[in-house]
Amino acid sequence: MASKEGQQHPIGIYLWIWGLLFVLSAFSYAVDWYQLQGMLRWSLILIFMMLKAGFICAIFMHMVWERLALIYAILLPCIAILFLMVFMISESGYTLWTRMVYFMVGM
Repeated sequence: MASKEGQQHPIGIYLWIWGLLFVLSAFSYAVDWYQLQGMLRWSLILIFMMLKAGFICAIFMHMVWERLALIYAILLPCIAILFLMVFMISESGYTLWTRMVYFMVGM
């Protein structure tokens, strides 16, 4: 009776994700090709970037098949950093307003 050392995943999953990454990259280039501007451009670029990064982490780094504790150990710090970045961005408006009010009073 032979025991398996590791787990093999079907190659089809990797090929589908590789194709999906190619399509998402094509959409990302299409944003530049059609010369979209403003918030739409940056929103689409960030969405495509996050989708590609998520698929790469999930499939090619085998996060889909890992234990939940390991996933939390990797994802929770990233989510915390993202929350702190959003919090700092929201506070930057108040800081700018305060500086304009108190530093430009004498001008």
